Amino acid sequence: MQRGRAIGIDLGGTKILAGVIDRAGRVERTFERPTPAGSQAEVLDAIVEAVAQLRDPGIEAVGCGAPVRVDSRTGLALGAVNLPLADVRLAEVLGERIGLPVEVVNDGSAAALAEFLHGAGRGTSNFVLLTLGTGVGGGFVLDGKLYRGWSEVGHMVIVEDGEPCQGFCTGRGHVESYCSGNAADRLARAALGPRASARDLVEARHPLLDQIGHHLGAAVATLQNLFDPDVVVIGGGFGVSAGELLFEPVRAVIERETLAPAGRRVGLAVAELGASAGLIGAGLAAFEALG
Repeated sequence: MQRGRAIGIDLGGTKILAGVIDRAGRVERTFERPTPAGSQAEVLDAIVEAVAQLRDPGIEAVGCGAPVRVDSRTGLALGAVNLPLADVRLAEVLGERIGLPVEVVNDGSAAALAEFLHGAGRGTSNFVLLTLGTGVGGGFVLDGKLYRGWSEVGHMVIVEDGEPCQGFCTGRGHVESYCSGNAADRLARAALGPRASARDLVEARHPLLDQIGHHLGAAVATLQNLFDPDVVVIGGGFGVSAGELLFEPVRAVIERETLAPAGRRVGLAVAELGASAGLIGAGLAAFEALG
């Protein structure tokens, strides 16, 4: 049985996507199932089930990209916005149940690692990924190394006292309130009717995409002023589908709001690895932990 393989898990608010990958980031096979919303125990059971569906004797480790805030000092997952996960040492609990080394990273960080090594961030040293999906996530590579902090970029405030956030978040005016797929769905229903969705905005190249891009530009400008990345990559289901339709309003805001010459030199790109980025990055993080 071939070794040098891991199972990467992309734990999302609506689905769990898992896959077997090798150290070069190649995906061999995948498994997908809905994410249970009832309880923490159900979510943990679903992760274990996903591993069982893919496991064979050549699997060395498991990586899980999860939309949780992880205390890097203790390994404690403190909470999630769109999932019933809180106050659990996720890597430890899953490792005990699965019987393999388990590495847990923020889901946006996992996708960022994959895009940095094998996607739109190749050849850069400082790199930012923003994922626009059910919510908004993201990750950073700084001086060639993955930043393993909370990376909750979706909860940057871009409109003071603005729209309420979603899920278990009590904040207002966050990036997630304006730029997520859910936010785009709400705009589409208000403009096009109760059955409309973000997809309709993209297919019609609707002017509301400029509004979303304007808000996204505020987030990108803030990150540019903080980290001066070589490129900012837009991923996630909605982000990839809207893609370059968002870039013109984003560029207009960052050229105004960033300190020169950062706004003019930063690249904008659409993520290349699609829906597989999270599971690839989670598997690569597992390999990094093994050494």
